[in-house]
Amino acid sequence: MSFGFSVGDIIAVASLANKIRQRLFDSPEQFKAIATEVRSLSIVLQDADIAVSERELTGQQKTELDGIVQGCHDLLEELKIALDRYQELDPDAKVSSGRSRKVWKRLTWDQKDIDGFRGRISSNIILLNTFLGLISSQAIFAVKDGIDRLNLGQQEQEQKEERQIIIDWVSTINYASQHSDFVTRRQEGTGQWLLDSNEFQHWLNHGQQILFCPGMPGAGKTMVASIVIDHLYAKYQTDSSVGIAYLYCNFRRQDEQKPVDLLASLLKRLLEGRPNLPISMKDLYEQHKSKQTRPSFGEILTELRSIIASFSTTFIVIDALDECQVSDGGLTKFLSEILRLQTNTGANLFVTSRFIPHIVEEFQGAPSLEIRASDGDVKRYLDGQSSRLPSFVRRNLDMQEKINAEIVKAVDGMFLLAQLHLESLIGKRSPKAIRSALEKLPTGSEAYDYAYKEAMERIEGQIADSQDLAKQALGWITCSKRPLTTLELQHALAVEIGQSSLDEENLPDIEDVVSVCAGLVTIDEESEIIRLVHYTTQEYFDRNWTSWFPNAEKDIAKTCVTYQLFSTFRGGSCAHNELEERLRLNPLYDYAARNWAYYASSESTEVEELILDFLQNDAAVCASDQAAVVPWDDYPDYDIWLPRGMRGTHLAAYFGLEKVMRNLLRKGHHPDSKDSFDYTPLLWAASKGHDEVVKLLLATPGVNADSHTNIYQTPLSVAAYCGHESVVKLLLAEAGVNVNSMQYGSNTPLCLAAERGNEEVVKLLLATTGIDVNSRDRGGVTPLFLAAGNGHEEVVKLLLAMPGVYVDSNDSYGETPLWMAAQNGHEEVVKLLLATPGVDVDYKNSHGKTPLWMAASRGHVEVVKLLLATPGVNVDSEDIDGRSPLSMAALCGRDVQLVKLLKSGGAMTD
Repeated sequence: MSFGFSVGDIIAVASLANKIRQRLFDSPEQFKAIATEVRSLSIVLQDADIAVSERELTGQQKTELDGIVQGCHDLLEELKIALDRYQELDPDAKVSSGRSRKVWKRLTWDQKDIDGFRGRISSNIILLNTFLGLISSQAIFAVKDGIDRLNLGQQEQEQKEERQIIIDWVSTINYASQHSDFVTRRQEGTGQWLLDSNEFQHWLNHGQQILFCPGMPGAGKTMVASIVIDHLYAKYQTDSSVGIAYLYCNFRRQDEQKPVDLLASLLKRLLEGRPNLPISMKDLYEQHKSKQTRPSFGEILTELRSIIASFSTTFIVIDALDECQVSDGGLTKFLSEILRLQTNTGANLFVTSRFIPHIVEEFQGAPSLEIRASDGDVKRYLDGQSSRLPSFVRRNLDMQEKINAEIVKAVDGMFLLAQLHLESLIGKRSPKAIRSALEKLPTGSEAYDYAYKEAMERIEGQIADSQDLAKQALGWITCSKRPLTTLELQHALAVEIGQSSLDEENLPDIEDVVSVCAGLVTIDEESEIIRLVHYTTQEYFDRNWTSWFPNAEKDIAKTCVTYQLFSTFRGGSCAHNELEERLRLNPLYDYAARNWAYYASSESTEVEELILDFLQNDAAVCASDQAAVVPWDDYPDYDIWLPRGMRGTHLAAYFGLEKVMRNLLRKGHHPDSKDSFDYTPLLWAASKGHDEVVKLLLATPGVNADSHTNIYQTPLSVAAYCGHESVVKLLLAEAGVNVNSMQYGSNTPLCLAAERGNEEVVKLLLATTGIDVNSRDRGGVTPLFLAAGNGHEEVVKLLLAMPGVYVDSNDSYGETPLWMAAQNGHEEVVKLLLATPGVDVDYKNSHGKTPLWMAASRGHVEVVKLLLATPGVNVDSEDIDGRSPLSMAALCGRDVQLVKLLKSGGAMTD
């Protein structure tokens, strides 16, 4: 074919390019590079068509363009012939028109052919682009170039923003500021003994290693962990193939350090170390986005295993494992999972802990290195702090050496004791007093209690104002429900009971607060958190605070309630865009609103009366519930989620204040009043698991045990969803409570409990007469479907044991429990379902995708193995677009092992 130039010729060649693009759309992996080049050529040809139609070309330009277009045509025809060798008609595969569709032969294209075609197509693209550039004016070219750059920049920015949104969704916890604080406190050279040790060097330079580093309280374990983390980042900062993640467990942050939180934080840190997010992570985010839900424990583990596998080496450092959340078996669960994760992935694990027997037992047989403050490290610290000693010591080198020698000897490897002993010398006023103190330096296991008692005695020896300030500050820091910032503490100490506003002239200077506390508190500079100097300090005051500051909880209760009654909150709740400013201007308000009730049990008549005054002040209650009830910073549409019109009874129920509720009811407050979401006090108490308040309200005339919110949530449904077993028992015992009530979306209590994996609640509901085990929501979803999809193995067992449960229940998309479990990689649930008689292993959803198809596309190797081992499974099943499990695994760039497994039909040996 020969062209004499016309615009139609360009259109014809562009059409040919598009036809070839269509043939390459679902091509095997080796053809993808060609598909990309053809797409680019097609776009440039279309650009040429537009550019030529808008201007008059010279004869020379027409001849030049004719030659370029002819070359493109000839190349595309040659490519078409080559593709014909790799495709054949499949009479069994039909397109929508009914015609047979071409399928790819199982052949391998010569790489030289691929590179040759790519190079020639690229040359034609360059020729066309160069020609278009020549015929365009400089102005137009500049504008086009600018737009291209702008679009590219915008696209990159959007991708960065999406990446950060997903990373922040995985976990809100960030240990970076804590790490920075620890690093800045490090004395130069500290911890070098550990970095130089044979044990650490072996751990650092070999794969699949554990190094367990136990130590006595105050031995400097956290400092050592920060040194290890810093060393790893310094060594591998330019190596993107190495993953580094770390945790600083903290006894004061147990509410945010449950096993799922800790694993999510590790995942977040590893995701931050990758330039691009894995496809599976984006998929997981999209699954939860519309429901505004968090990833489950199983989902986090799956993603963790996957991302660790993407690094050549992964280092995980966990500090203070003994301070991990211990209630509900949290520590045991986290420890077993982190050890299993290390075994399965081959990550290098570094752990510090106190000598807790069951933790030490778990690491039995693993390399271990005890952390003790070396004499050299202690001396470095003392030399660095010598400027704080009295002037007569600073002038006397012999005395300085004597102090160093005696403290080094007394601390016996406990770094914290060196700090406390040095602090005890700072106020001495003569050499004799120094010598006397050195002779009495405590040693051994009782040394901390002695040092803290001595510090408190020094505080009590200060002038009255300094003593009062220190005890108030220590009372707040010891008894606070979460760590406090310096500004929060300053406001707390400045509140005057009975006043309607804060006098800023009453704010104490934070340096003075630290000074009067005799070395017992410290400030983390990065986070501005003020805290007790060590875990052992908290333990000492937990045992002895009633002796040193017996009125602390009563004073905190009065301060928090007084703060909420300030005149600035008389307007009640405010708009979302004003809330952040309100919290900024009133730093203690967030803490006061969320925590005042925890101190309400004080046996003080003054506190009781102040609380009743607060709860009967509708404006103050409305302002408080806005700050306390909804985690406003987690919701972009906060105003939608904020209940209006809450009263004192609602807040008393929300916080579980049974005695306060009795007093409010005696004063005539309505026991069944509703807020703007139609939540009653009973609904709030049920949602928070406050069984004593639930009992009181159920026994109160006029309370509807089956009331519902504006989206038809009932006390039973919210309690079931939240897993409050004792409340569910109380409600099921009430006549008239509908066990199959359906809230918005038609979720029954059983559906909600199954979805959340609340095993004990599911047992109670299944034992209730009239329970519908196959209840469906508006999307056709059953309890079994929800439990399977979320990986709740024990709940799935309970449901499968129920007579009449439908194992292949399908939702409106044609997806079954097995389909959902396979898609989400829940291996144990898949095992249970495959062992159930009658389950359809090849059930296709509305898009023709089977459980195997979904497991393969998501990269769940173990689930794929289970399905391939099941008799009758169709390894070559195709969706409505003709894509098989194998083609999807290859297309999504899944693990090589998975692709081989699918190619072999499961016959491959490990």
